[in-house]
Amino acid sequence: MEPPESASRMDFNKLLKPEAVKVLTSASSKKRLMQDLGDLAEQAYGLKSGHVLDALLAREALGPTGVGHGIALPHARLDGLDQVVGAFVLLDKPIDFNAVDRQPVDVAFALFAPEDAGVEHLKALALVSRTLRDPGICAKLRANPNPSTLHTILTSAESEQAA
Repeated sequence: MEPPESASRMDFNKLLKPEAVKVLTSASSKKRLMQDLGDLAEQAYGLKSGHVLDALLAREALGPTGVGHGIALPHARLDGLDQVVGAFVLLDKPIDFNAVDRQPVDVAFALFAPEDAGVEHLKALALVSRTLRDPGICAKLRANPNPSTLHTILTSAESEQAA
C-alpha cells in the first residue's frame, strides 16, 4: 500500500495516457488547435469533443492560457470526469495564441478536470507548468516529434527534476 502523501501526489503517469499525445501538422489557428485537443480528449478519454471545445473556448474567453515561451496550458472543467486528465500536442508550425509574451505557440498541454476537482486541478496545473518551464525539457520535446517519445519525456521529466 502506498503512503498517503504519494497517493495525493499528482504525476504525469496518472495525468497523461500515451494515446493523448500527438504531433499536429494541421493546426492553423487557436480555434483549430482547441478542436484538435477536443478530438484528442475524445479519442483518449471518451470525452465529447464538442463539449471539450466549448469548455476550452469558454475558459480562454476569461483570459489567454498562452503562458509564454511558445507554451499554452488550456484547461477546462467538465462534467462526467472522475479525475484530472491531460492531452499534449506538439505543433510542427507555431500559431498565434495571444500569449502573454506575444510569442507563437508550438507546445500545448491541455488539462481537463471534473467540475468539483478543487485542489487536484491546481496540483495538475502546477505540475505541468513547472515541467514546461524547464528549457531543457522543452528543447527535448521540440526535438522529438514522435508521440511515444514525447510521452516518455513528459513522464520521466519529474524524476529528472527531483534528482
